Amino acid sequence: MSASEPPGGDHPVLLFDGVCNLCNGVVQFIIRRDPAGKIRFAPLQSAAGKALLSGHGLPPSDLDSVVLVENGELYRKSAAVIRVAELLGWPYRAVAVGYAVPRSVRDALYDIVAANRYDVFGRKDQCMLPDDDVSDRFLG
Repeated sequence: MSASEPPGGDHPVLLFDGVCNLCNGVVQFIIRRDPAGKIRFAPLQSAAGKALLSGHGLPPSDLDSVVLVENGELYRKSAAVIRVAELLGWPYRAVAVGYAVPRSVRDALYDIVAANRYDVFGRKDQCMLPDDDVSDRFLG
């Protein structure tokens, strides 16, 4: 990857909490429903994740929000969830009706889940390691 080439190439990149069991489950859900491999992944804790956050003016220590970077545009929290659903196609793109709900309400619900994710779903001691068959979808 050259310095001018965006991480993930032309693919959207989903940044997620790599030690969160809920987040890892969501990543596995997406992988199974995106057989073409459109979406790439990087843990927020990784060098690639921190670089993408910093490159978009976000603190690299912000681990409470899923972030999607697509074509230079940044989606956070509920907007990232909805955009990923759109990328997965039908029937998941139906989640786009969520845009009708004000962002402040959507993000407040997102924040409640994010604040309680470790208590409800648990956490790992280290970031997940992808299986060999999908490791090319994870940024180093």
